[in-house]
Amino acid sequence: MKKIVVLTGAGISAESGISTFRDSNGLWENHDIMEVASVSGYNKNPQLVQDFYNKRRQQLFEVHPNKAHLFLKELEQNFNVTIITQNVDDLHERAESSHLIHLHGELRKARSERNENMIINWHKDIKIGDLAEDGSQLRPHIVWFGEMVPMMDNAIKEVKTADILLVIGTSMKVYPAASLIDYVKNNIQIIYIDPNDSFQSNSIIHIKKKATEAIDDIKKILEL
Repeated sequence: MKKIVVLTGAGISAESGISTFRDSNGLWENHDIMEVASVSGYNKNPQLVQDFYNKRRQQLFEVHPNKAHLFLKELEQNFNVTIITQNVDDLHERAESSHLIHLHGELRKARSERNENMIINWHKDIKIGDLAEDGSQLRPHIVWFGEMVPMMDNAIKEVKTADILLVIGTSMKVYPAASLIDYVKNNIQIIYIDPNDSFQSNSIIHIKKKATEAIDDIKKILEL
């Protein structure tokens, strides 16, 4: 059975109603990115950052997996599928995809401020005073700017073994995630789904459509 590795970004979740990472003006929900997505921002104003991610977490109760998420689950009938996602929502899980790697963390988890490996499931607001087992404040289990991406090595291993790479809804400009494409085997099929011209290469099949609109095109390429 051939192996498909799928790299997903904000575009696939946007079709379910989740706002993309940053607007054209460089702001995220009217906040400077570094205020809410960096260690320095958190140290400066932990309440602001907790409130910001609490709102993102609450939004998950209002959205559902879309046809593209469900299609990736269906691919498991014909392929060995691993999804590497830059998204911090749980829509792939709710679509019941079997093999997932979250590069940038998960909204439905929290972790110790002191120990990045002390991670727990968390589905409600994180409040100042909510403590991890080690006695330190709980913070969102999100990889912020300036932090290491702990799942990157696992993602590289998966990409190296792919027979087909399917890229959906990401501009391939956010590093280190964007570098994953450099680890594919020679001459493997790369399919890129994005309505914009943000990533160009003669060796890549580029379908200029949104994720949900590209399903029939993907099926045709994969001969399904």
